[in-house]
Amino acid sequence: MGPNTLKLFYRLKPLIPRRVQIGLRRIRARVKLRTHKDVWPIDENAATPPKNWKGWPGGKQFAFILTHDVDTARGHERCRSLMRLEQDLGFVSSFNFVPERYTVSEELRSYLNENRFEVGVHGLRHDGKYFNSRETWRERAREINRYIREWKSVGFRMPSVQHNLAWMHELNMEYDSSTFDTDPFEPQPDGSGTIFPFWVPSANGSSGYVEIPYTMPQDFTLFVLLKHDSFDVWRRKLDWIAGKGGVALMLTHPDYLHPGDGRGGAEEYSGDLYSGFLKYVRNTYSGKYYHILPRELAEFWKENYRNTGIPEAGSGTE
Repeated sequence: MGPNTLKLFYRLKPLIPRRVQIGLRRIRARVKLRTHKDVWPIDENAATPPKNWKGWPGGKQFAFILTHDVDTARGHERCRSLMRLEQDLGFVSSFNFVPERYTVSEELRSYLNENRFEVGVHGLRHDGKYFNSRETWRERAREINRYIREWKSVGFRMPSVQHNLAWMHELNMEYDSSTFDTDPFEPQPDGSGTIFPFWVPSANGSSGYVEIPYTMPQDFTLFVLLKHDSFDVWRRKLDWIAGKGGVALMLTHPDYLHPGDGRGGAEEYSGDLYSGFLKYVRNTYSGKYYHILPRELAEFWKENYRNTGIPEAGSGTE
């Protein structure tokens, strides 16, 4: 979508019943699946490593990062059970909360931090109006920075993974994760074209932040829009990333992940798909993946690859 189309989409979205929204998105997704089969789920051009790439610490083959966007109050209620699932399998993750869409529990945030999980900020609201004008953005950036400060967060992701990397320098963050290597299903589908992080310098080069694209297809896309009943696409993309030595960064939502062994509602998928995939990672690549939190990856990248800059590839998938 172009900027004007994107604005119209978010203006009309609240007027369209959720069931109709999902139906329209499924039709669009099927079209995108045909027209972008050469670049999704794998874009071969995204595998080029950064300049002077020396590999992951400890000789690990690839990096594996888990992140969750908590879009609704229902998702908020499911965070503890999802955290325990990951703990039991030997993983940690970050949870990104929308501070003004539902009540974000201070107790939950403390509980996550105490258990070595990460808390990030996921915009303010989920209305898609962040980049309508520079004035709107600056007003929201001030409020976002307040939550970043109060929550002691260092990471950010924009709702609906909208992005304007130049404007986002106004956020007091160490890293952003609002881009992707390839994802034609998003309203703003221009990909970064890389499975590696990259440094985004400010205009005068005096500061910047690390951009960490998500590189694994979103759960909502696979299991709600495309109605897959296995994690084969995740497995195939992970195997490819592992072979290229990049970052396999997951973006999943507790809102859609049904905690039981069934599929649940119309917009839910079985938690067995997620846990089954984590077991596949653990069993297939034991000792080969560099599993850290995104804040730790950002620190590693800032220390070692700050001067690599935005990759030349990645003009988008449209």
